[in-house]
Amino acid sequence: MHKTLTDGARQQLPPDRINCFRVAPSRPVPNLLQDARSGLLERPRSMPPKYFYDDRGARLFDAICDTREYYPTRTEDALLQQHAREIIDLARPDHILEFGSGTSRKTRHLLDACAGLNRPVTYWPFDVCEPVLGEISHALMQDYDWLNVRPLLGDYHAGLDALPVPEGSCLYLFLGGTIGNFDSPDAHRFLKETCNRMRAGDHLVMGADRVKAHAVLHAAYNDSDGITAEFNLNLLKVLNRGLDADFDPGRFSHSAVYNAAREQIEMYLVARERHQVRIGALGSVIRFLDGESMLTEISRKFSLESLQAMLTAAGYTLDRHYQPDNGYYSLVLTRPASVRSEV
Repeated sequence: MHKTLTDGARQQLPPDRINCFRVAPSRPVPNLLQDARSGLLERPRSMPPKYFYDDRGARLFDAICDTREYYPTRTEDALLQQHAREIIDLARPDHILEFGSGTSRKTRHLLDACAGLNRPVTYWPFDVCEPVLGEISHALMQDYDWLNVRPLLGDYHAGLDALPVPEGSCLYLFLGGTIGNFDSPDAHRFLKETCNRMRAGDHLVMGADRVKAHAVLHAAYNDSDGITAEFNLNLLKVLNRGLDADFDPGRFSHSAVYNAAREQIEMYLVARERHQVRIGALGSVIRFLDGESMLTEISRKFSLESLQAMLTAAGYTLDRHYQPDNGYYSLVLTRPASVRSEV
């Protein structure tokens, strides 16, 4: 694995001295109280999946990715490992900007390819958690002595108007099949906003999960070790802390079902019995019926046709499509259709 370029190393900064650029929101994003007011007080009840990721939720999701049944993470990782060099060779980026970068684990395949091709880049991880951004920036600059990291702190759901525009060509990343967590209008808005910021020579690499046998999808979101169930139920503890509420996780069960008509997994918390929940921050008591569901996440699945249609509608043209032999997952390299790439 090549991590050092021929032009040598540079001084490293400790995590507490790495400054994050704060990306100001372009539009309001509801907070927990607002989402709870709109999602819990009326039926059908729902909460956005962004509240899954407290410290325990983040650890549980990492554990989900290692389960036997959950194929998306390891499939995307394998595709990136296999095709990273071709992607970098085609895109020829001066910058890599990643939406929802997290721990940047899979991004290392692309950085390794940059090193192997002797192509230095600046990496711009964009995420909501400042401590993680600092730690990951420091770790990456230690492991890749040629790499400049410019962490971006903010929420890409809030719009991209204040996102810096790097000088030179940029490879945007949106990995993890996260596009599937957006409903169709929000997915279009995000992709269109990204496309509108791109210039000639810029590209987007995006992962998307595919429609497949219902049994495979069901198993991926209902793992035999019950980790996904713990992850879903942990949301209630987040709500209890943030809303001064008294949800009892023992009174709910995890349910993830595939809605074939909408081609999406729908994850629910289902009341095991009739009961009531006090939500202090809202000054309200809500009553759950026996068997009543609260939607906590959707995960849309794509056919090749629907994936292509989504990209085309948002203004992209497809350069490369990578998939495993079983067709379980898509990794696409795409660029704006309205500007001409030199690739």
